[in-house]
Amino acid sequence: MESNFTTDRNYKYEKAKEKVQTIKGFYGNLLAYCIVIPFLAYINYNTTSFLWFIFPALGWGFGLLMNGLYAYGYSPFFSKKWEERKIKEFMQES
Repeated sequence: MESNFTTDRNYKYEKAKEKVQTIKGFYGNLLAYCIVIPFLAYINYNTTSFLWFIFPALGWGFGLLMNGLYAYGYSPFFSKKWEERKIKEFMQES
C-alpha cells in the first residue's frame, strides 16, 4: 500500500509533467508560426496585391495567444480558483 506522501509525489510529478508538455507544445506551435507565416507573406507578396496572409496570421496568432496564456497558467475565463472550486464540488458529489 502506497503512503500518502508517495501518492502526493506521484500526483505532483504527473501534474508537472503535463505542465512541461503543455509549455513544450506552445513553443512548438510558436516555432511553426514563426516559420509558416513569413513564408505565407512571401508567397502573398509575390503573387497578388491583396494581403490575404493577414487572415491566417491573425487567426493562428489568436490561437497561439490563447495557447500561451493556458500554458503559463493564465485563463481569463476559467481561473485556477474556479477550477479548484469545481473539482472540490464534483468530489463532494461523488
